Amino acid sequence: MAIPASLTAGVPHLREKTYLVGLVGRAAAVFRVEEVVVYRDLPDVDQRGDAELIASILAYMETPQYLRKRLFGVRPELRYVGILHPLRTPHHPTAKRVRDLRDGEFREGVVVASGDGWSMVDVGVEKPLRVDRRLEVGRRVTVRVSRRGGVTSLRLARRSEVKAYWGYRVRVTDSPLYESTKRGGYDLVIATSRKGEAIKDVFDDIASRWKRSKKPLIAFGSPTEGLAEILSREGVRLEDYADFVVNTVPEQGTETVRTEEAVYATLAILNLIEDRA
Repeated sequence: MAIPASLTAGVPHLREKTYLVGLVGRAAAVFRVEEVVVYRDLPDVDQRGDAELIASILAYMETPQYLRKRLFGVRPELRYVGILHPLRTPHHPTAKRVRDLRDGEFREGVVVASGDGWSMVDVGVEKPLRVDRRLEVGRRVTVRVSRRGGVTSLRLARRSEVKAYWGYRVRVTDSPLYESTKRGGYDLVIATSRKGEAIKDVFDDIASRWKRSKKPLIAFGSPTEGLAEILSREGVRLEDYADFVVNTVPEQGTETVRTEEAVYATLAILNLIEDRA
């Protein structure tokens, strides 16, 4: 999904900004989003600080608790992350001892030492475990646990091997929405808009396209502007940008729907489509 860098711009305090981003992070995890793209929506404003804040909080949330100190250290922009609700996704396990690790289970880890043909990886237990491969210290890796003859070791794994939902990636782009979308290689683009077609009227059409899609994108506007206004600055019509322009909160009872509210409403509906696919 794509969210604007101005998501938190109107929120005055870092604590409230953190909470707001936390809502989006929880939605991404609940509905199994694989990538969150933070795009530039105000071309005349330097949005790098806002975008990096959003990305840092989202990345912190997605990182297993036992790796956060190593990967993030102490950062002023993460001062209030203690208010965030934990994700409790499959890649956030609670086992903290080697003896509790199961043969064949996957874990996220960070390389803490390496030598000729070996590396030691912190996977959240009382001691680092060995991988028979030299890796860069500080690198985050996905590994698979092997227990043979009383010895517990690790094997480097691809995320594609993991069948469970394994968290989201965060990508910040300094490009505006249309340009960053075209570079992303998405084969289905769904734009959310109050002026779009009611979701019930295009549900079946979206479901049909979703089944054939390998990399769909759901784009959201900012708290102050819809996607039509954001794209108009690139000289692009919303209808030319997206395969579907949908209103996922038809007959809304409020004058506006906030971005974070639209994220939950939209992803909940698309979750039904994903389950059907």
